Amino acid sequence: MRKNPGTPAGTVHRLTLDSEALKGNLLGDPSRRTVDVYVPHGHDGRGLPLLVDLVGFTAGGPAHTNWKNFGENLPERLDRLIADGSMPPAVVAFPDCFTRLGGNQYVNSVAMGRWDDFLRAEAVPAVEARFGCGGAGRRGLFGKSSGGYGAMVHALLHPDFWSAAAVHSGDMGFELLYRHEFVPVLRALAKQPDIGQWVDDFWQARKTKDSDVHILMMLAQAASFDPDPQARYGLRLPVTLDTCEIVPERWASWLAWDPLTLVERHGPGLQAMKALYIDCGDVDQYNLVYGARRMHKRLAALGVQHVYEEFADDHTAVDYRMDVSLPILVKALA
Repeated sequence: MRKNPGTPAGTVHRLTLDSEALKGNLLGDPSRRTVDVYVPHGHDGRGLPLLVDLVGFTAGGPAHTNWKNFGENLPERLDRLIADGSMPPAVVAFPDCFTRLGGNQYVNSVAMGRWDDFLRAEAVPAVEARFGCGGAGRRGLFGKSSGGYGAMVHALLHPDFWSAAAVHSGDMGFELLYRHEFVPVLRALAKQPDIGQWVDDFWQARKTKDSDVHILMMLAQAASFDPDPQARYGLRLPVTLDTCEIVPERWASWLAWDPLTLVERHGPGLQAMKALYIDCGDVDQYNLVYGARRMHKRLAALGVQHVYEEFADDHTAVDYRMDVSLPILVKALA
């Protein structure tokens, strides 16, 4: 819902991609994907920077272009920021990365699919070819929660491809974020010990329970960070199913994907970024503020230029923070 009905509106285009990177994923998810693309009013996209929106768990990119009650959807937010001079014009892509397990961490996985490859080798090239935007030194990405995780990991692993990133309440600090979540997972599996069948039952239920969505979220992490190619949907847990004890080699696979682990090897590469923005609510209910503080402290020690902010809020409904981050990214890329 527009704050100012007179604000000139950009155009949202829809592309459809047949992905090679996603074929053969163990979830059986479709490899044909849509990518919504916002082009600002008065532009055809040529010569503009490109941002890619990585949404959080339970969403897909096109959810951010849908009509929204009691607030702006993202194209309306972009229209406002560009019209009032807060942000230069930019093309923004919204890829559909939803999965059978409810979301995505945007990394390559035999279970979930090669989502890192999909974004860099398929989605971005398709958008840039169609609209003449982006290109080397002119690409950025942003996201919140799981999307914030994706933005942080892509910046760490691919600073040669991405030149700016905004990380809103991103998953980092796995010890504080995930370890205690295995108890409710095991309680759910006590009623249906077959993990694959539990997933099938979730999708066949007439009504989705919020508590079950949390279980599904943990299964999505398992399929992302430590998939079992021999298991149904590639699912296994890093804990014993009877006593909830950590299985060291399994948990080590998870920790290898923690941004606080990755920064030790890849952190110096972030010095090539034109802009890196990280924020988190100071009462984030998933304990993410502690991971964000640790990342900020480590980046400062490595001499990586970045903007770090904490704000008075929790993890929920914090899209308003993009009013801060997106202008920083686009100004750096422009």
